[in-house]
Amino acid sequence: MRLQTVSIFVDDQQRALDFYTSRLGFVVCDDVPLGEHRWLTVVDPDRPDGTRLLLEPKAHPAVAPFTEALAGDGIPYLVLGVDDVQAEYDRLVALGETFTQPPTPMGPVIIAVLDDTCGNLLQLAQFEG
Repeated sequence: MRLQTVSIFVDDQQRALDFYTSRLGFVVCDDVPLGEHRWLTVVDPDRPDGTRLLLEPKAHPAVAPFTEALAGDGIPYLVLGVDDVQAEYDRLVALGETFTQPPTPMGPVIIAVLDDTCGNLLQLAQFEG
């Protein structure tokens, strides 16, 4: 058994696609039209057979209150591993992206929290050792 696909709920699939590819460096894995929405996944370009991130529209009525509550409380929806949090923070800030928490050491990890522009907070994590 392996983790194949993980969903992140987004306000706008195209804006999410632009952000996750042009800003975070993921590549499109699947882009299948499904009427009003798409089955739209991205993946780490260094691991094309790895876990896919599904950019899922916030169509279900329970999703908006859930994601708004998480973001409102400053809770990241998911964690993305990076080699150097400070370098990613500097790169993304230079591109105009917004962080709600700058790089912060937390024991064996350094974290920063980024707004994905689509209704979610993402935690960037650099594990030490």
